[in-house]
Amino acid sequence: AQPLVESGGGEVQAGGSLRLSCEAIGYRYGGYCMAWFRRTPGKDSEGVESIDGYVTTTYAESAQGRFTISRDDARRIVYLQMNSLKPEDTALYSCGRRGGVLCNTLSANDYGSWGQGTQVTVSF
Repeated sequence: AQPLVESGGGEVQAGGSLRLSCEAIGYRYGGYCMAWFRRTPGKDSEGVESIDGYVTTTYAESAQGRFTISRDDARRIVYLQMNSLKPEDTALYSCGRRGGVLCNTLSANDYGSWGQGTQVTVSF
């Protein structure tokens, strides 16, 4: 079974909103750094936003003012609230976990335990 399971993707028009969920299924979850990434065909994964065990968040410039990451440790879920979506936000969104409390990076190479992702499509 996948350790992380993403959901909440879909098709929306530009300006719309979606809330993605990443549920930790297969392993101990509490207090680890978690982050959302996105990938489009032919491009490397782009780090969108991270949240560490102290609930400190770090976001990419593309997410500034529009996306908000949060976590519910009791439910073992990390959310990504996405507002004011743009067509360029269209991508496969995945969550990953670092092996520690602090994040310090939004590089996909520093994360693991990936889920299969959830597709977000934003139309004009």
